Amino acid sequence: MITRRQESKLILEDGSIFHGFSFGSKKVVNGEVVFNTGMVGYPEALTDPSYHGQILVLTYPLIGNYGVPGYEKQ
Repeated sequence: MITRRQESKLILEDGSIFHGFSFGSKKVVNGEVVFNTGMVGYPEALTDPSYHGQILVLTYPLIGNYGVPGYEKQ
């Protein structure tokens, strides 16, 4: 399955605007912005329940180059 990236904006409370790309559901959300600087392990970060209700920003520039593991039912 190929997911096209969507142009997005991150608008902060002080009015700062950051342009970038997102994936997943296209909708307006609000929340605390948190970041993850890891070079690996981003599939785990994206599914980590401790980030619930937060906007997770991944900072490593090569995120997505090695793909993600397939769905595993446990």
